[in-house]
Amino acid sequence: MTTESPRWFKSSYSENGGQCIEVAANLAASHGVVPLRDSKNPTGPVVNVPADAFTCFVSGIKAGEFDTA
Repeated sequence: MTTESPRWFKSSYSENGGQCIEVAANLAASHGVVPLRDSKNPTGPVVNVPADAFTCFVSGIKAGEFDTA
């Protein structure tokens, strides 16, 4: 059995002085989770979000559900 390692990446929009997260979306299909971590602390804690919850969150962002005005 092979264990798949997370392949971390951050958004191309993350040039904001380091206030961003990294995600490892490659584990969504095989493990059902999307790991998240602070890009400033790559050896720090990781939060594993259920893949379906992460998908809903991203959809909500794209739909403007979290916009404030």
